[in-house]
Amino acid sequence: MSTSTQEPTTPRRRPTGRSIALLGPAFVAAIAYVDPGNVAANLTAGAKYGYLLIWVLVLANAMAVLVQYLSAKLGLVSGRSLPEMLGQRLRKNNRRAFWLQAEMMAIATDVAEVIGGAIALNLLFNIPLFLGGLITGCVSMVILTIQSRRGQRTFEFVVMGLLAIITIGFLTGLAFTDVSGSEAVAGLVPRFEGTETVLLAASMLGATVMPHAIYLHSALARDRHGHIKPGPRLQRLLKVTRWDVVVALIIAGGVNIGMLLLAASALRGVPGTDTIDGAHAAIENSLGPGVAVVFAIGLLASGLASTSVGCAAGAEIMHGLLAIRIPVITRRIVTLIPALIVLGLGVDPTLALVLSQVVLSLCIPFAIIPLVRMTSDPELMGDARNAPITTVAAWIAAGLIVALNVALLVLTVTG
Repeated sequence: MSTSTQEPTTPRRRPTGRSIALLGPAFVAAIAYVDPGNVAANLTAGAKYGYLLIWVLVLANAMAVLVQYLSAKLGLVSGRSLPEMLGQRLRKNNRRAFWLQAEMMAIATDVAEVIGGAIALNLLFNIPLFLGGLITGCVSMVILTIQSRRGQRTFEFVVMGLLAIITIGFLTGLAFTDVSGSEAVAGLVPRFEGTETVLLAASMLGATVMPHAIYLHSALARDRHGHIKPGPRLQRLLKVTRWDVVVALIIAGGVNIGMLLLAASALRGVPGTDTIDGAHAAIENSLGPGVAVVFAIGLLASGLASTSVGCAAGAEIMHGLLAIRIPVITRRIVTLIPALIVLGLGVDPTLALVLSQVVLSLCIPFAIIPLVRMTSDPELMGDARNAPITTVAAWIAAGLIVALNVALLVLTVTG
């Protein structure tokens, strides 16, 4: 097998109509980047600290583009998902320990997404949070049934439709508020203002670079395109995959930045905007009930889509690491329980959302470090191994994530 250190080179052309038909897996993964946890983290950051943390979203989205492409490339070239690769390489006890942290991550993901859907139903129809969480879980089962019965392509179309609703719902408010261009540009300069901003940054990072999306994307690409042998077809699919990832995450990144800009321009200093329902009320008072309703619809679409994608990711993680495959509907029922417990206990839903994103942030290194190592392995990847500059960029991203998490823990402990 070739051990070239460069990725395959192909002419830089925009996707043709035939290539566009190959897009889709990255849009499913991108749903994880606009889930309700993003809403909580971004609105809280913007309402409390204005434009201060825009740089976190820009940096996190750039890292997300890189790691999601590497995940998809691993699935295409190896014919196996990242969890499957880990399951084959780890010893039994290490594999179980790795699965345990990944399962905690999956539960944290599901808690955030179900709570988000419950909040949206409460805002739209005044449905109690517990019942709203139950409805969100049931509707997500229907979406998952589409995947199992109609195939991945149909599932992709459904998810892309929900992504369009999310984008409209979360960005409509920007048309009715004045964003400060100078302050937004100043927000691109990396800095913090105390421990809470580090906590929010870690939450925003966990909500943007999502570990379950890293695990799942490798499986989505493999299942969509199959195990591709080295040659022109692989090079073409890798090129299409780059476009798939870039376009999908530009949309997701734009939504995240838009939410922060909306909060910074319209909600800053308004009492109660550190919660989603409080932010919704402030949006209604400042921008009108129509914008508030559209925002709540976007939140509902976010919860429904992201909880379905998260459940699919959890099933792939369990299959790859433990060689156990259970129906996604069964898993949906089991993983719904922790979210319903949180809602039933009356925990502040926005706080639960933010803390769930911190858990995700702490789990990111466990996904990204082995991903970089595997995609840099010439024996595994052949000519498709990472170019040196790609490897360096990926390790820098992993280092930044670990450093932010360490800073979060130190500052939180020391106060």
